[in-house]
Amino acid sequence: MDIRQLQYFSTIVEEGQITRAAKKLHMAQPPLSHQLKLLEEELGVKLIERSGKKLELTNAGKVLYRKAQKLIHQLEETIIEVKETDEGCRGTLSLGASKSCFSFFSERLPDFVKKYPLVSIQLREGDSFVIGEQIKNKEIDIGVTRLPMDLSEFSYLHLSKDPYVAVLHHKWVREMNLCSSTIRMEQLKGIPLLLLHRIKGSGQYELVVDECRRHGFEPNTICECPDVTMILSLVSKGMGATIIPKYSLLSFQTSNVQVLQIENTNIVAESALIWSKDRYLPKSAKNFIEMFEERVQLD
Repeated sequence: MDIRQLQYFSTIVEEGQITRAAKKLHMAQPPLSHQLKLLEEELGVKLIERSGKKLELTNAGKVLYRKAQKLIHQLEETIIEVKETDEGCRGTLSLGASKSCFSFFSERLPDFVKKYPLVSIQLREGDSFVIGEQIKNKEIDIGVTRLPMDLSEFSYLHLSKDPYVAVLHHKWVREMNLCSSTIRMEQLKGIPLLLLHRIKGSGQYELVVDECRRHGFEPNTICECPDVTMILSLVSKGMGATIIPKYSLLSFQTSNVQVLQIENTNIVAESALIWSKDRYLPKSAKNFIEMFEERVQLD
């Protein structure tokens, strides 16, 4: 017994006649009658009683019809789900982001979910090294990371550049008599700094330190951390100041701090959307990348 025989049997029951059922199935009557006979022989029971031109289900036939309907509906739903998954309308999309650039996801995810409401989103976080490893290990489909990093094993899309800003506790602002929304790089000399530093490899930390040295001072770095949330929390407690990408602040509520533009520096944080070069990408991931590409073109 196979699903095709169950579909034949269900059609006969619904049409009430083998002739009408054969017409609906676009087949001749004798082969359809033969399929019904084979089904009854295989099960060893009578499924349909013939009373003239009228067909009536036996008790066994009623059970089979009820079960067959469930199986046929499950098959139809499975076919639809498989097709929609292939089209990116269903399934799971796994994303990873460095916390300092999660704003790239938060700006786009609502639109993606609105367009593809049946796609389930899984989010992971980590610094650029961790996100890269998660993609290599097939734990996530797509990641957004800070550069620089080795992109030789990834396909990627460069995202908008992000200027660095200084974030200081209000007490430091008062002590330094800062009256504007800007600060000069050399004014950060001597202030305890909490800087982003990825777990492995070079990146934002080296960029900021080199910029401090370019302005003639060695930064007073008292804390290195890959998590921007932790850094901002400590800054808000008055532990020191930090220099971070401006857009990383969009995802966090900060208190007791002031954000200042650094007026005499041109350093910017660069980010990229990355995914595996060699791995098959589900259609939902391709749809997500396309949304990023459209946004980048608009920007």
